[in-house]
Amino acid sequence: MNFIFYTFLAYFYLGSQIFLLHTLLVQPAHSHPQPCHILARIGHTVRLGALLPPRQSVRVRAALHRALSGLAESGNNFLPYNLSLDVVAREAPSGDPESLFRCVCQDIVVQGVSAVLAFPQTQEEIVQMEFMSSFLEIPFIMLAPLGNRFHLQMTTRIPPSGLVELLLAVLQRSGWEESMAVLCQGWEDAGLLDLLKLTNSGWGPSHWHLRAALNLSHSTPHMANISDFLSEHFNQDLSPPASVLLFGADPECASSVLRSAHDLGLTLPTVHWIMGHPLSPDALHSIGLPLGLLAYGEVDHKPLDYYIRDALQLVNRAVTAATVVRPDLALIQNMVNCFDKPNKHELPSSGQYIARFLSNTSFVGLTGPVSVQRNLSRVLTSQRVHIWSLRRDAVGQPTWVTVGSWEGGRLDVEEQGLWQGSPPRQHTEGQMGRVGRRWRAGFPVSGSRLRVVTLVEHPFVFTREVDEDGNCPAGQYCLDAGTNNSETLDHLFTERAQGNSSFLPPDFSKCCYGYCIDLLEKLAEDMNFEYDLYIVGDGKYGAVKGGQWTGLVGDLLSGVADMAVTSFSINSARSKMIDFTSPFFSTSLGILVRSKDTAAPIGAFMWPLHWSMWMGIFVALHITAFFLTLYEWKSPFGMTPHGRNRVKVFSYSSALNLCYAILFGRTVSSKTPKCWTGRFLMNLWAIFCLLVLSSYTANLAAVMVGEKTFEEVSGIHDAKLHHPSQGFRFGTVRESSAEDYMKKSFPEMHEYMRKFNEPTTPDGVATLKTDPPQLDAFIMDKALLDYEVSIDADCKLLTVGKPFAIEGKQNVQIEFEQFNWTDYVVYALFNTEGIVHPKLNILSSGEKVRSQLGRDLSCCHAFLWGTAYRKHRSFLKAALKAVLEERESAGENNCGPVWNVFISQAKP
Repeated sequence: MNFIFYTFLAYFYLGSQIFLLHTLLVQPAHSHPQPCHILARIGHTVRLGALLPPRQSVRVRAALHRALSGLAESGNNFLPYNLSLDVVAREAPSGDPESLFRCVCQDIVVQGVSAVLAFPQTQEEIVQMEFMSSFLEIPFIMLAPLGNRFHLQMTTRIPPSGLVELLLAVLQRSGWEESMAVLCQGWEDAGLLDLLKLTNSGWGPSHWHLRAALNLSHSTPHMANISDFLSEHFNQDLSPPASVLLFGADPECASSVLRSAHDLGLTLPTVHWIMGHPLSPDALHSIGLPLGLLAYGEVDHKPLDYYIRDALQLVNRAVTAATVVRPDLALIQNMVNCFDKPNKHELPSSGQYIARFLSNTSFVGLTGPVSVQRNLSRVLTSQRVHIWSLRRDAVGQPTWVTVGSWEGGRLDVEEQGLWQGSPPRQHTEGQMGRVGRRWRAGFPVSGSRLRVVTLVEHPFVFTREVDEDGNCPAGQYCLDAGTNNSETLDHLFTERAQGNSSFLPPDFSKCCYGYCIDLLEKLAEDMNFEYDLYIVGDGKYGAVKGGQWTGLVGDLLSGVADMAVTSFSINSARSKMIDFTSPFFSTSLGILVRSKDTAAPIGAFMWPLHWSMWMGIFVALHITAFFLTLYEWKSPFGMTPHGRNRVKVFSYSSALNLCYAILFGRTVSSKTPKCWTGRFLMNLWAIFCLLVLSSYTANLAAVMVGEKTFEEVSGIHDAKLHHPSQGFRFGTVRESSAEDYMKKSFPEMHEYMRKFNEPTTPDGVATLKTDPPQLDAFIMDKALLDYEVSIDADCKLLTVGKPFAIEGKQNVQIEFEQFNWTDYVVYALFNTEGIVHPKLNILSSGEKVRSQLGRDLSCCHAFLWGTAYRKHRSFLKAALKAVLEERESAGENNCGPVWNVFISQAKP
């Protein structure tokens, strides 16, 4: 009995499982008809409607034709059963809702279309298309123009979430956590500001905060109202926001706001302005100032036919996928009459069925990755946006510079130095808005602010005037206050950092540029520090005077400056106070003289040819004349007294007259020989004279160029320098390495030349070029003298004699207290210039590095860092840390012999 019962249970369980599998796997009762019946019914064609806009029908029709032609040529037909795509394009007579509805119902829907391409031009038309799509249950793919671009849509416009992500990325990249907003006409259309408030998360411990907003959209922007608002919220007593967002599509309003900000001085570096809405390039150029304004816009814009072609391919792929499952619903459209809508409870809608497959279709098209965002029914395409900043070009004209790009939700900065923002740093008290604190001994250099002193020395450091806004379109801002008082410099730099540029006298602000300044910028970027640059107050290199150091060295030793960059030389007095790296670019001292203005002697016309040449010409002329006379007299046809009753007689004087006339190229009355031998000899003489005249003319030009005479000085040991009793005047630059060399090597010569010394190199060169000259020779670094010769437009200057004092080397070097850490700093400097390969364990040989730097870095003479015996341990630690991290990241751990190849150790 139990056996029969358990057998019954087993058969019951097996039967129930078979029933469940049949229920789950077997198709519903309404099986679709055979595909051949469906294909015959639709005529092997899938129809797609196209509703052309009334205002731009010609342009859209042409783009549609190009898209269909391109799709046919590419062969990307994904439709099954060899189906073809037929586009039914119709144009509404006008843009009112009734005309659009009649056109769709009477001309498009009756054709049995699977989907409709629409080209709405306004927000109202988008709403009308959405209404018709919902009523007819047919998917509408709308290519809607928004601004300067077209987006593929599904019954709704694209929300500005992408623009909000871009703005948040810019704010985050720049470290601007608090902003203000100015709203012009058109700001509410996209709702960017409201969406920005909702999505300002993901910034770690802090979030973006909107302090205040000025709404100008409902009134005419008045300059007074704008100025009052900006003055109120940018009060000096309050900490100003880092950025201001300007929303709206009205260029006139935006221009008024930016003009008011410029007049109030609310520009860089205090405030950064950002355009919240993309504007056309013409509108951006019409806005103009302020400098540093950030704007963005789409680049690499695809033509309309690319979007149409991707839309056609989207429909192709969706219909193909739908046909595999339900060919009857995918190919046979049950909505063909707007006034006889089928009951969706009795028969499913073909349009809704295809729409489900549209929402799951994605591919890479001509416009980039194409996909459908299901929850918003939106077709997503790829756009590339460039971020521009308003800068000044090399000639000082405002120009838009690309500083970043946005694509695929990622912000890429084109060039670090051009980005107006910087990573967020902690502001310290006493700096009043200046980023970073003044570096002090014991603190890391990274993130600190250094004070750098320089000295104008061509061609290493140049200066020019600032522009009308007090900024430097090229180079770095430097202060020329003529003082070395630390408190005064602190006050001046602080006032400028706060935007009070009008507080500074006009002659205090300069723009410094040149090779040394470029090298300083690169080193600051690699070592992650900032700096304030000023020109040394007394304009001197530095020497001991009254027991105190002057010039650059004095500023370093007194703590006024942390670093000095300019043309500088090593000497024994400086090296006792400060350690230098071993020199890798060597030069010497030279002597500069000018040409003598002397009157040409009476025989100067004979200088082009040598005296032997003149004698040869004279002898050849008389010999030729003799033979001409001889041939003429011996010829029976010649002009001789015994000839054929000749009226004229060809004598020796006639031959001389003819030869001199040919030599000097003068047409004078002369007799020509009649015999053929004489005429042949005369032509040979003419050819010889032509060659002589050509040589004379060429040599005459060379003599005229080189007729200037210069002071003949063989070198530093010339008798004119050691015995100047004949009135020979020479000098150098006061308190320079050249004067120090002359003082120690030639005391008597130095005592004589002291009265002729000049404060700077340009002053010394100027004394040579005066009329009459105040100096006969000027002694200075040969590199500087060679530059002065190269820029001398009158070609009056020349370096003479052998170079001397080669041991007085000129270097790119860093100065610090006497530690054996010199190598690490030099490595950082060398690596900045690309001399050290980052993946190598050792440097090139010393001579190779010196020759390379002698070619590449021959302009810049010196880098001085810090004050002696007091600073630099922290800086050297930072440099060492940066070098070790770089080597560690490259997988290299042996740091021992890296720099010892060519750099000598500092003094113990």
